[in-house]
Amino acid sequence: MLSAGRAQRFRRRLLEWGATQRRDLPWRRTRDPWRILVSEVMLQQTQAGRVVPHYERFVAAYPTAARCAAAGPGEVIRRWSGLGYNRRALNLQRAASVIVDEHDGAVPSADAALRALPGVGPYTARAVRAQAFGEGVVAVDTNGVRVLARCVAGTPLSLRDATALGDRLLPAAETWAFTQSLFDLGATVCVARAPRCGDCPVRALCRWHRLGGPVASPDPWRASPSVRRQSPFAGSERQGRGRLVESLRRGAVRRSRVAAACGWPDEPERARRVADALVAEGLARWSGGPDPGLRLT
Repeated sequence: MLSAGRAQRFRRRLLEWGATQRRDLPWRRTRDPWRILVSEVMLQQTQAGRVVPHYERFVAAYPTAARCAAAGPGEVIRRWSGLGYNRRALNLQRAASVIVDEHDGAVPSADAALRALPGVGPYTARAVRAQAFGEGVVAVDTNGVRVLARCVAGTPLSLRDATALGDRLLPAAETWAFTQSLFDLGATVCVARAPRCGDCPVRALCRWHRLGGPVASPDPWRASPSVRRQSPFAGSERQGRGRLVESLRRGAVRRSRVAAACGWPDEPERARRVADALVAEGLARWSGGPDPGLRLT
């Protein structure tokens, strides 16, 4: 059970810490819904520090959804270079087209309309609603689940349960500050490995710390359903896919060179599966000729 007094103390200490310790990130200096949507898509599976330069270049090239929609998927994928998970670029370009065609170029504020956009799930929709439109909902990512599971619940939490708990803790008048402070506490102090408990503003309230913390007690976050163990990257199809997309950014890749572009010159069938997957997803297309070339869409 979360008492009202404990919830109030958690809010106060988190907000006081955030007032001086929150990171100065470019998407935190705007309430423009399109720019916030761009940042949230980029932040999917990518750390904030890596996102910053890509975000700044992207919004300079596409300051509105209309500009992104008009650019076409191939150009947007080229602009995405270096961020990885290129499907996000395609989804963002498709979302921009829906925003233009169905919402007169303005990012919608309704949850259902946001979640109908390609690549926008429950978390991203909540993040846009909270940050761009000031709605009283909290967006809980992996960092937030970690803080809430360790400090507040002291038990494993599903993303759904963590989101519900975050909504209960959310101060009505400080949605943005609370959400960003929760994110940064998990990203910089209550980190996955070697948490910096001595620097934590809510240490005195932390259930895991009371049980002995990292030294003496199992980490409740590690047992949460949202914690995924990712397979090794080296030698994976993700690595080959990334190499192939990087080659496609420079121009068409002949069918006979696809395996080499993936880094698997002796595995043409594996490379062909990756290429066909890119085509099926709409990221690339085959051109004609006796030795067809693969191109970005």
